[in-house]
Amino acid sequence: MHEIKCPQCGTVFPIDENSYAEIKEQVRNDAFNEELERRSAEAVELVELKLNREIDALRAALRQKDTDQAMAVRDALDKAKREAAAKENLITALNTQLQNKDQLFEIQKKQAVLEAVKEQEARQHEKDKRIIELEGQIKNVKNNYELKEAERTRIWEQRLNDKDDEIDRLKYLKTRLNNKMVGETLEQHCEIEFNRIRTSAYPHAYFEKDNDARSGSKGDYVFRDYDELGTEYISIMFEMKNEMEETVAKHKNQDFLKKLDKDRTEKKCEYAVLVSMLEADSELYNQGIVECYQYPKMYVIRPQFFLPLISLLSNAAQNSIDIRRQLVDAKKQNYAAEQFNRNLMDFKELFSKHYQNAANRFNDAIDEIDKSIRALQKVKDALLNSETHLRHANDRANDLTIKSLTKGNPEMQQLFTDAGVEIK
Repeated sequence: MHEIKCPQCGTVFPIDENSYAEIKEQVRNDAFNEELERRSAEAVELVELKLNREIDALRAALRQKDTDQAMAVRDALDKAKREAAAKENLITALNTQLQNKDQLFEIQKKQAVLEAVKEQEARQHEKDKRIIELEGQIKNVKNNYELKEAERTRIWEQRLNDKDDEIDRLKYLKTRLNNKMVGETLEQHCEIEFNRIRTSAYPHAYFEKDNDARSGSKGDYVFRDYDELGTEYISIMFEMKNEMEETVAKHKNQDFLKKLDKDRTEKKCEYAVLVSMLEADSELYNQGIVECYQYPKMYVIRPQFFLPLISLLSNAAQNSIDIRRQLVDAKKQNYAAEQFNRNLMDFKELFSKHYQNAANRFNDAIDEIDKSIRALQKVKDALLNSETHLRHANDRANDLTIKSLTKGNPEMQQLFTDAGVEIK
């Protein structure tokens, strides 16, 4: 084997004798060398041609790339110019619209200001008109109030004058009458005053002296009034007390309140009123109608308030007529309901008694049944025990043999053997 080293690449490769001889022979051959040079030149030309073609292709591609890039740049510039022009046009249009809107806004703002001014002027006009109307109403109210106040003042002055006249008259009467006559005169005064307005103000009323002394006491007058249907809606027990100035033992209103309350209760009156001239110098009783806190619905008045108090109490009671009627109807309905409830309770009580009797009998029957069940259970247990004993006896009878019977008894065994019986 020979080794050959390539002079170009330096590669060493082995060859056999024949190959080596051939190569050696070829090397030595000039024709081979020429052929080799020719082929090498052709190969070089081919390679150069191929390289030139590739270079031309690359140059052409590069030129095309430059051309495409230039066109792309030109297209991009054109597009940018178009977009810029469009933007400029849009900006111009928007500026135009904005200017138009500004002008429109200014116009609308001016119109709104004008409308607001007109509305404000209209409101102010209405306010001024309303103020004038209110001022006129206030003036009318003030005038009416002044007229009413003047009329009220005149009435009170007249009442004061009447009161002074009444006081003077009563003082004059007191100086002339004894104690009994003074009291009777006050009663007559009140009766006359009431009868003066009875027909017009109280056509259905009852106002008479209290002559019922069955309870040992009586008041002076009883007042009762009724509606059109005859339903009583107010009742007042009156006591009249007067006193002469010359009387030594002075009485107080408080001294008669307990008896008045008793008379009111016995005669079933709602209100109690003491018409009194006692304690003439008392600021409390001279100021008007005085409510007695010690007793319910009791008042102390001077004679001049006799009719006004009846009017006040009557007007207040008239407002409760419908309520009183409803109360009467409710009492009637309540009576019917109570009657129904009593009947229901009677039925419940009777039913409860029958139920209790039935329940007692039912419980007795249950107890008897329980007793019978217990007795039958005992019989059953006894029968079961008997069956058990019989079964045990039967088992024992079945197990019974001659051998077991003669076990431990040789004599009996011998007897059975002599009789020819096999012992098993």
